[in-house]
Amino acid sequence: MKLAPWLALPATLTPLLFAAPAAQAFDPEGLYLGIGGGYAKVQNSDSDVGDFAGAGNANYHVDDDDSVIKAFVGYEYNPYFATEAFYADLGEPNLIQGGNVVDLESRAYGLSLVGKLPLAAGFELFAKAGLAKWDVDAKGNLGQGTDLDDNDGIDPVYGAGVQFGYDHLLVRTEYERYDFDSDYQMDTVTASVGWQF
Repeated sequence: MKLAPWLALPATLTPLLFAAPAAQAFDPEGLYLGIGGGYAKVQNSDSDVGDFAGAGNANYHVDDDDSVIKAFVGYEYNPYFATEAFYADLGEPNLIQGGNVVDLESRAYGLSLVGKLPLAAGFELFAKAGLAKWDVDAKGNLGQGTDLDDNDGIDPVYGAGVQFGYDHLLVRTEYERYDFDSDYQMDTVTASVGWQF
């Protein structure tokens, strides 16, 4: 398992959500953007990931987690609805056989529809669903003399989280599922900061 420096980010930002008992008046409409990071984990078995990458019957194991970096830009039309474009670097899960390592460089970008439920004091719950254009590049080989398969596609992404707004500042934590393939599904937990214009 890799130690991801982004794992500390949710723990660092979460206390900010509770630092102000009464948020300054916040207008939940208009353009916003943000950046964040966290943790990603492939939810499939070693054999499923190997099938996805074309590893065949090689004797390998999968290091299935890594850190995430993401950015997003969105527009809130009213307190209950927004659209959001995103880019996510989902890290490099590994297939490992002896001293041979294959990095599965995973990235995605796309567009989501976001439904929001305003709460008190600047908090809101949100859920999102959309489509992601993704690609997974296999770098290296398992000592068999041939490289493994690169993959790409367009598939669903969905998630939910909580956001806090204070003046123009946004702080959010969220869970997302990137449903790339039946053999390669990735869950992420991230924390982000943003700015609403």
